[in-house]
Amino acid sequence: MEIFDAIAKRASVREYKGEPVDKALLEKLVDAGRRAPSARKVEPWEFIVVTDQKALKELGRIANTGSFIKDAAACIVVYSSDTKYYLEDGAAATENVLIAVSGLGLGACWVAGDKKPYASEVSALLGVPKEFKLISLIPVGWPLKEPCQEKKRSLADVLHREKF
Repeated sequence: MEIFDAIAKRASVREYKGEPVDKALLEKLVDAGRRAPSARKVEPWEFIVVTDQKALKELGRIANTGSFIKDAAACIVVYSSDTKYYLEDGAAATENVLIAVSGLGLGACWVAGDKKPYASEVSALLGVPKEFKLISLIPVGWPLKEPCQEKKRSLADVLHREKF
């Protein structure tokens, strides 16, 4: 898939077929995440790939805005060490993963992590040291149905030239 097609087709997917996602594809997704730009080349991110069904169910229970994690084939959990630009770097890594998901024909949804009340419980479940910050949980799976393309503001509505 062409990169602009992958970006245009990226949509939040919250329903999955229940079929596994190959380990090699999950590694490609993490590889896309680690290639994100990073302020000062710190690359503070860490990725945890969760495929254990019991752990996925527990993540879905803990992250109340991401209950559908329980139905995903996997969840890529993005953490960052506590650096000056941890959130920007972690968000860039998360977006790279989401675009790669779209390019591979998979489905995913960005579940927020930073500053969420459930962040410490997710970290405890996954054995993450306290000095790391939860950026996002990305449930991944084969979409149950064709993702619905959300209507976006037009280019003309958001593009300004020279001044606002």
